[in-house]
Amino acid sequence: MQEVVTHVGLYPVEAYEFVQQGLGYTVRKIHGNNKQQERACRHVRGGDLCEGIREFALARWGYMAPTVLGRWNIRRTLDFGRIVFAMVESGYMQATDEDSLDDFRDVYDFKMAFETEYRFEKLI
Repeated sequence: MQEVVTHVGLYPVEAYEFVQQGLGYTVRKIHGNNKQQERACRHVRGGDLCEGIREFALARWGYMAPTVLGRWNIRRTLDFGRIVFAMVESGYMQATDEDSLDDFRDVYDFKMAFETEYRFEKLI
């Protein structure tokens, strides 16, 4: 993974690891956790991945999510796409012929998605 980080030069290794974890979260959310269907298509579109990563980040860091992502130079959904496609090019992820970096362009506004729309869940 370090070779990808060095090649792209924009994001630290933690950002790539986080996006991989966010992909896992999103795949489970969309396709379930059925281990018996190993060969089943578990593809996730760029916009869906951005939404899943947003939920994953808010669950992990709450209001601190945009701060953590910003420290990793992630300030818009296109940054998620750049990370994804760098990992695709290096063989860490797979993409279909229909997938495009543009699928990640302006999926949502970070300020709105991470600050305005976030609500604390009542624990009791």
